[in-house]
Amino acid sequence: MPAAALKPKPTQSTAKHPVLLDLPYDPVEKRPLPPGRPREWYVTHNRRLKAMRLAIALLDLGVYMPNQARNETIRSTAEVIGVHPPSDTTCHMVRALMRYTR
Repeated sequence: MPAAALKPKPTQSTAKHPVLLDLPYDPVEKRPLPPGRPREWYVTHNRRLKAMRLAIALLDLGVYMPNQARNETIRSTAEVIGVHPPSDTTCHMVRALMRYTR
């Protein structure tokens, strides 16, 4: 096979800026949350972060549709990625994220 056939053709988005997807994921350094907000803001903020992590993990595991993500599936995924089991509200938020990102 000729060498030119082995080289992938660059697309418009990657022609000038190569995208490195093979690098291991390195989480961003955590910073403290801003002080002075009501407690409910912190609860909602952390719930959204947890829902986002779970939605990403479900997508990585092949669960693409919200109707495939039952509470049991979401809770078992939480156990796999090492977070506390989510509440029903957080499970609902995960499905909402999967629904509206399309």
